[in-house]
This record gives sequence, C-alpha cells and structure tokens, in this order.
Amino acid sequence: MRRPLLIFYALIIYAVLQLIWWGRLLLIAKPNSKGMILGETAVFVFIFFVGAYYMHKAINRERKLHRQQKNFLLSVTHELKSPLASIKLYLQTILKRDLDVSQQKSFITNSLKDIERLDDLVENMLLATKIESNSYTFPKEEFNFSELVASVAERLQIHTCSTQVIKTTIHPKILLHGDKFALTSMVTNLIENAVKYSPPCSEIDVNLIRKNGLIQFIVADKGIGIKDEEKSRIFDKFYRVGSEDTRKTKGTGLGLFIVKQVLDKHQATIKVKNNQPSGTIFEVTFNDVYAK
Repeated sequence: MRRPLLIFYALIIYAVLQLIWWGRLLLIAKPNSKGMILGETAVFVFIFFVGAYYMHKAINRERKLHRQQKNFLLSVTHELKSPLASIKLYLQTILKRDLDVSQQKSFITNSLKDIERLDDLVENMLLATKIESNSYTFPKEEFNFSELVASVAERLQIHTCSTQVIKTTIHPKILLHGDKFALTSMVTNLIENAVKYSPPCSEIDVNLIRKNGLIQFIVADKGIGIKDEEKSRIFDKFYRVGSEDTRKTKGTGLGLFIVKQVLDKHQATIKVKNNQPSGTIFEVTFNDVYAK
C-alpha cells in the first residue's frame, strides 16, 4: 500500500506545479483578467484539495482494512491451530497409552470442549459472511430465551474455570420472537468476550431480567475495560480493542460485529458502560415487539 500512496502524493505535487505554471502563463497573456483568473484558480484549488483530502481518507481507510484483514487471517489461523493441536494430542495419548476409563473420559471431554470452540469460530465466520452479503434471512420463531441464556452460560462456565465465575441472574420463562440461532450467537459472543478480557477466574455477571415491560440482557465483567474513544468502533468488523502490536487476547474481531448486526435485525439496542471499579457492562434491551 506504500507505493500507491507515493504515486498519489506525486500526482498532487505535479498537479499543483502545473496549476501554478499555467496560471502564470495566463496572467502574462491576459494581465487585464487577473481578478477572474485568480478567482477561478482559487475555486479550482479548493475543489482539488477537498477531493484530495477525501481521496487520502479513502486510501487510509483501505490500508487500515487491509491491515485488519491480515490480522484477522493470522488470528483465525491461530484460533484453528490451537484446538486442533490439542485434540490431536489427546487422541494420540488415548491410542498410544493404556489409560484407565476416567482418564480416557477426561481426555475425550477436553477434546469435545475444543471441538465446541472450533464450532463457535466456524459459526461466527459463516454468520458474519452471510450477514454482510445479505444472504441471511433471520427466520423468526417464539422460544424460551431464559433457557437459551442459561444453557450458553452453563456451557461457557465449564470451559472457563474450575470455580464458579459466571454468576447468573435469569428470570424464568422469558419468551422472545426472533432468530434463535442468531440470538444464541449474540449471547455466546457477549459472554465469551467478557471471559476473554477478564483476569483468570474473575467473576462475570450475566443477567436476564424483565424491567418496565422490556427485556434486558446484561453482561458485566471486571476486565481491562474499553476506552471511551473506542466504544463507538468496537462493533465494526475486524475491530479489536487495544493495539495490534501489544494485544495479547485471542479473537477474530467478528464477535461484536455479529452482536450488533443481530440486535439491529431484532430492533434491539445495546449500550456499552464502564463497570466499577474496572471492567465493562454490555446492556441489551429488546423492543416489546420481540419480547413476550
């Protein structure tokens, strides 16, 4: 991307020099039209630099997107490689060693956890692609949202820590009319995001409540938090909190993008708040059209 930028800047310098040259020739040829020439030159220069400014922004945006896509590919490669290597090791150990039943069961259970992690990653990638290409229709049905949230929280709790860190407060029998698959992805991504950016075994609060006739789904963590200047960008595709060079957490930058797209399709809102003394709160509110 550096070469196109150099060409772009060279063309701007060339165009400015040509403008000065031709303006000088016109002033020599028509000294009585000095006012008209200077006025038209000023208008041309203004339009030219406005166009150059927006062109520069577009090129920088493409450079940033290219860098994010490159980081995305690297992240996906790592996210796929780690659980595959783990599964391979577990299976090789089971085949090569004479393990008792409890050890075999433990290794198979751990392998299943890694498979579920791979399944979540693939589903995120497929859903993000379908949403962006407008090929996903978001089929809606009525289902028990309370059971869905409880099921996802329980599954992610098993993967997170040996102690109870995902603390749930779930009002029973809360029904939603929506896309169960997409909303499952939304819930999974928000809870996984809280786990990912939190210290090991720290407490994460997952609440599903009915308030003032509306349904609220709230995920609060005690992690690193999100800077105010980044809060408006975290739902962009491929965007991840922090510096690309110093970031240590795993991820593809698709989770919160999917969350926002799914909620928009359900006329739901999401707010990002600071937790005290540290961390982030994601507060989702469903419109009464979808809440039962």
